[in-house]
Amino acid sequence: MIVDESLFGLLVDFEIQKARRLRYSISLVYFDMKPESGGNGEPTVRESLAERVTRHLRSTDAVAVSSRGWVSLLLIDAETTHLPSILQRMTARLTGWSAGGSCYPGTAMRAEDMQTQAVESLIRAKETGGNRLYVAS
Repeated sequence: MIVDESLFGLLVDFEIQKARRLRYSISLVYFDMKPESGGNGEPTVRESLAERVTRHLRSTDAVAVSSRGWVSLLLIDAETTHLPSILQRMTARLTGWSAGGSCYPGTAMRAEDMQTQAVESLIRAKETGGNRLYVAS
């Protein structure tokens, strides 16, 4: 499901609290693509990307287009070891993408820490040439 950025933030907080009680993992992934030229009234690259990735996610997961320029993914009951295969399905026909991820409880215990780790991992993926996923450890 695609949600707005403020609802996405609330969902991350809510899911961490729920995951703490029910003892499951959640992952946060920030996914970005190099912008394409053009415009011509077509949906933005990120909105199109958000719609595309929802086809590869479960109904329990959430997607948001961030004002900071990337697509945010909240993956329920997904550990860091699951992220490469999830991203591989989504990026099979894409080039110029980068992604950074974090996981509760594997790499962080708070939403703010997960977000910081995902941003830092995304930056690292971009700086090392793109077409890759880095996950906090």
